[in-house]
Amino acid sequence: MSDREKRIPATPVPAATILMLRDGDKGLEVFMVVRHHQIDFASGALVFPGGKVASSDADVRSQCTGVDGLDDGELGLRVGAIREAFEECGILLARPADSSELIDGKRLEGLEHYRKPLADGDMTIKEFLDAENLILACETLHHFAHWVTPMMMPKRFDTHFYLALAPDDHLALHDGHESVDSIWIDPQQALDEAAAGTRTVIFPTRLNIELLAQSKSSASAIEDTDNRTIVSVEPWVESREDGKFLCIPKEAGYLISEEKMP
Repeated sequence: MSDREKRIPATPVPAATILMLRDGDKGLEVFMVVRHHQIDFASGALVFPGGKVASSDADVRSQCTGVDGLDDGELGLRVGAIREAFEECGILLARPADSSELIDGKRLEGLEHYRKPLADGDMTIKEFLDAENLILACETLHHFAHWVTPMMMPKRFDTHFYLALAPDDHLALHDGHESVDSIWIDPQQALDEAAAGTRTVIFPTRLNIELLAQSKSSASAIEDTDNRTIVSVEPWVESREDGKFLCIPKEAGYLISEEKMP
């Protein structure tokens, strides 16, 4: 047995990501970013905005709506997803404390300068909400998927994926640091470009895009995920006579449950 095989598996780090949706001229579109080539996870890949949950993300329960019944872990995931979306693509699912409406594009422009200190860890989400008297609209998130990085990987993430409808007047734009490009894209187009080799799309992202592509509009995508049982996915490798296969649970509902490895 090798040293790699003997090592204790890394503990998965809680993470959250948002599939931000809108309806384009031809139907459903999702916002995706290209990871910086110097990032040590999925560098250069087309991914959904997201990242690690901060320990302080669960400190804002009183400044959130739609969190009744959630424990601190679940709360932190939803807050982390909203925070990461703001940091990485500039969309903020929040409302003024004295309003029932989400902030508009004009108010959002005035919050742009907070993205970098939040991303750099120089400001917590609570400090940001306090400064601007904002409430996070956690009820706008719809739980879409749950993936855990396989045990054999040196870096592991326990990632929850959410769907959210992008406000019409929020301009989505990559941050230029963790992500170097961004695009609103038809899910099928993303799959076609990955198959053609013009985009890099890692296994979990591809399967989630395939699942999203089964819906034709943002409304149907949200309805479909609200009616689906979310099954946790932690891929594993099976060695067979004809090679090694990367496998996931069939009951997770993806288009495939195994794939032969190169």
